[in-house]
Amino acid sequence: MNDEQLLRYSRQIMLPEVDVAGQEKLLAARVLIVGMGGLGSPLAMYLASAGVGTLVIADYDAVDLSNLQRQIVHRSDAVGELKVVSASRTLKELNPDVHLETIAERLSPTRLRDEITACDLVLDATDNFSTRYAISDACWHAKTPLVSGAAIRWEGQVAVFDPRRKDSPCYRCLYAEGDDETLSCSENGVIAPLVGIIGTCQALEAIKLLTGVGDSLTGYVLYFDAKRMDWRKLRLSSNPSCPTCGT
Repeated sequence: MNDEQLLRYSRQIMLPEVDVAGQEKLLAARVLIVGMGGLGSPLAMYLASAGVGTLVIADYDAVDLSNLQRQIVHRSDAVGELKVVSASRTLKELNPDVHLETIAERLSPTRLRDEITACDLVLDATDNFSTRYAISDACWHAKTPLVSGAAIRWEGQVAVFDPRRKDSPCYRCLYAEGDDETLSCSENGVIAPLVGIIGTCQALEAIKLLTGVGDSLTGYVLYFDAKRMDWRKLRLSSNPSCPTCGT
């Protein structure tokens, strides 16, 4: 690290669990974020500001006026612009050191697998089950850890799935395909700060995984009820019959 980086990241380096070695791990990391909406906005901003070296951001959508209530990486003058273009501009303003790669298309199974294989960590910030299943399956087969988040109305959840660990479940262990209806913010609404809380939790779990600090949420699901300010951490076990990770 150069002197400017030592100063920029000094408050993290001061933490004995992180130190210079941990910051260097962040700077060397390559992370894929799928979705630049409500969850992807805060988590991308925190990972960029924390010094994750390369961020690959994927989203084929454009910024809409209704997004601005919660998708804080985008500004009013970005309406109509591709989300990855808008987000890249904000992230570069936050930290010019971060290397950004953008994907402004719907990822095919082959492209998704290739991108995940090339990364150290994946963050799922999408809002539909079919994409979440595809990301989870690709992460499992590539042995790449996945941090998953979801938020709707007044409720949110965070989970970590780490195929490097024998005791880790996968996303299909949490939600079997076809068991749950598809929910969207456009149809059900969402309170603005909720996505910030969940996205920030995803960013924190990502930093812990990349630096090796603390205990991750692997094997658990963290649920948040915003109306009651109530957190619940529930054990999630692997499903032996799971088509992705089952034995």
